[in-house]
Amino acid sequence: MSRLAKKPMILPKGVEVTVSEGKIQIKGPKGVIAHEIPQGLKVVKEADQLMIHEVEGSTLDQAILGLQRSLIQNAITGVSVGFQKTLQLVGVGYRAAIKGSKLDLQLGFSHPCEVPIPSQLKVEVDKSVAIIISGIDKQLVGHFAAAVRGLKPPEPYKGKGIRYTDEFVRKKAGKAAKGK
Repeated sequence: MSRLAKKPMILPKGVEVTVSEGKIQIKGPKGVIAHEIPQGLKVVKEADQLMIHEVEGSTLDQAILGLQRSLIQNAITGVSVGFQKTLQLVGVGYRAAIKGSKLDLQLGFSHPCEVPIPSQLKVEVDKSVAIIISGIDKQLVGHFAAAVRGLKPPEPYKGKGIRYTDEFVRKKAGKAAKGK
């Protein structure tokens, strides 16, 4: 059994878990997440803890236990606290705005980039250069942040582009510095 899967998952206050055949539903103050459990695994609720076990005679790979535990733990964290990613726009004239259900980005192209915002996410723009993406689904928050960053990733010479707030962009010396 995976070492991670042996640890119990503690349920915070205000989080309710309903375990049924092949499904688990996690309800908290931020929302509800349903997760399917693969055959060969069972989730047991004991007081304010959840444990994941392998069914006798199951032929599942051991890595599945740790993966499923992580997915369930992320759902518990999502409905209680939530997840957040922050992107920074670096460059002259780069700005962001929210127009209805779309994120409007001015990134130095001849046209504006409009990205539809998924209904499960909350997107805010701070001072037109910081984009704050938050939601209860960790995978969806990360995927949307990566999609927005992919429109104009930071380039290595001046560092212009969209980057995560905590991301460090290593700058290269240009042609002028190389010739000396």
